[in-house]
Amino acid sequence: MLGCSLGRCFQVTVSGGSYQDGLTSLIQGVPPGMILTEQGIYGDLLLRKPGADELSSPRKEPDLPVIYTGINSADTVENAGNYNHTNGTPLAILIPNLDRHFIHIKQYQDTNRTPRPGHASYASFAKYGPDDDAIGAGIFSGRYTSTIVAAGYVAKQILKKCGIEVFSYVKEIAGVACPEVDHAKAFKYTEDYKRMRCDFDPFYQEVFVKGRLKMEMRFLEKMKVLAEVENEIDAIRDKAPKIVHKEILDKYGVHAVVNCPDIDAAEEMVQACNKISATGDSAGGLVEVVVTGVPSGLGEPVFNKLDAELGRMLGIGAVKGVEVGAGFGVKDMTGFENNDQMHSEDGKVVFDSNNAGGITGGLATGQSIVARLAVKPTPTIDKPQHTIDKYTLENKDLAAITRRDPTIVARIWPVAENYTAMIILDNLIQHYGYQMLKDKI
Repeated sequence: MLGCSLGRCFQVTVSGGSYQDGLTSLIQGVPPGMILTEQGIYGDLLLRKPGADELSSPRKEPDLPVIYTGINSADTVENAGNYNHTNGTPLAILIPNLDRHFIHIKQYQDTNRTPRPGHASYASFAKYGPDDDAIGAGIFSGRYTSTIVAAGYVAKQILKKCGIEVFSYVKEIAGVACPEVDHAKAFKYTEDYKRMRCDFDPFYQEVFVKGRLKMEMRFLEKMKVLAEVENEIDAIRDKAPKIVHKEILDKYGVHAVVNCPDIDAAEEMVQACNKISATGDSAGGLVEVVVTGVPSGLGEPVFNKLDAELGRMLGIGAVKGVEVGAGFGVKDMTGFENNDQMHSEDGKVVFDSNNAGGITGGLATGQSIVARLAVKPTPTIDKPQHTIDKYTLENKDLAAITRRDPTIVARIWPVAENYTAMIILDNLIQHYGYQMLKDKI
């Protein structure tokens, strides 16, 4: 299978599927000397996993990661203090599938002859034939986005060291839009939302805070813990603290369900989505990603323009459009309205607007990079639909499916955030190399 790798200098290759033994991120280009933890990676993974709130499917995958390669297993010299540091070799992160039961596999076996409209099941069967990994949609399942989140977490840690922050939030669900929000406020809100989710996630508390899974454990010791957790999923989930919306708002200043930096808009989004879901249908929306601290000139021309690289996020399942800055809105502007005029202020270039989304000619201008992703409604719905038998091509009716996400938007934003981080870091490494050579000549 081709198409599962990204990047030149920061390279990521993903593998696995929804009901295989698990998924993997293999990352090359990680510098030595970094301290990475499975707890930190999981802090991002828990933001996109299912079963966390009323807007996600009830699948109970914990998404607990294990770092398999790429870090030192001991101090390289006695008392060197570099135990568990990255060593510059390929970093492998495993994400085992733990909520993988025969009853769910049987449900797919019973329905896999009839592809679900809106899913990749017909096209993947046409490409791979009867051996297509159709249980849970395989690598075409939303499960594979966990590999993006894991790799993107690593990228974000490197970018932070370079003064670059990447964050994302829900811009719109079911036609309810978040008003314009100052980027500094949106960044703080997103950080507070992440902290709240960690505090309320039962696996974060049980497995990491209580120290059941520790970095100093050997791989097989970690697997023993995950085997135990597999049998305790329901018991651990039952330990989750009760979510009281007002208490979360008072303590963290965030909405309990949707990462949208406008509380009123977030609540309206939930209500609008639930109204649609009650009919058996699903909702789509928009996710916005912002990158701050990017040096001007970052990016490459022609085929590898920075905005074209961001367009690669069409590779995220359910994303059907990516726009940068004013995006499709430019069609309704004049040149004078669209141009981002600039002036000099205290020896620095200041732009009067950011319709370009921080990118012109494929290169960063030094402004905040702003991109938005259009996310389609969840294709799995609680309504009967027309389909076919993919073996006989007979016309069939697909029964309604109740185990589903009312919307995917609320789970896509961490994927978009971390995917963007991978793209920015890959370009940053190229940029640093080019600038250093330029200064030597």
